[in-house]
Amino acid sequence: MIGTSTVTTDWNPLLRAEFDEPYWATLQQFVATERTRSPVYPPHDQVFAALHLTPYADTRVMILGQDPYHGPGQAHGLAFSVRPGVRIPPSLANIHRELETDVGVPAPDHGDLEAWARSGVLLLNTTLTVRGGQAASHQGRGWERFTDRVIGVVDAKPEHVVFVLWGGHARKKKSLIDRERHTIIESPHPSPLSAHNGFFGSRPFSRANDALVAHGQAPIDWTL
Repeated sequence: MIGTSTVTTDWNPLLRAEFDEPYWATLQQFVATERTRSPVYPPHDQVFAALHLTPYADTRVMILGQDPYHGPGQAHGLAFSVRPGVRIPPSLANIHRELETDVGVPAPDHGDLEAWARSGVLLLNTTLTVRGGQAASHQGRGWERFTDRVIGVVDAKPEHVVFVLWGGHARKKKSLIDRERHTIIESPHPSPLSAHNGFFGSRPFSRANDALVAHGQAPIDWTL
């Protein structure tokens, strides 16, 4: 079972109240039971990787994903990211392509976005676990309530934050964000099914940095 001690960074006092809510125990029991029946991704110790690698105090950009990847060895707790040596998924390949077009960062030969996470980019999926081979299998079980709270905590930061919303699912979270105080950058999803409908050419990386600089903050180093 995932205990409250799993979130041990400066997020803990901000999210601690969630761990006492009835839904939390039900959710963690569901995930624990799922792990006894079939593969569940990411591994137990990587579920909260986004909150460990990007402290609350350092969060300047939030990129929202939906589900973790559901193939073996793919998900490691950061939205859109896979470990070095794992085949780069099509959506991530399109993110690399836009990255190079937008800010001139050459497409890397790996899919690990940990460098972004350590630079202040919170790579959060709205559902934090998934059954192997079954997309969306852990949606509607309670993760969304928790991650909505994470979004709310980031929205409450006194500093300006850039929210990057790719695709319809992420864009539905706009209602949780104060657009008078923060910047929202939205576009179609980088999936091959929709990337040509407006993701390509949307320049999210340079636009995020422009917004940060305009509010007196350091830009993100998007190098991978």
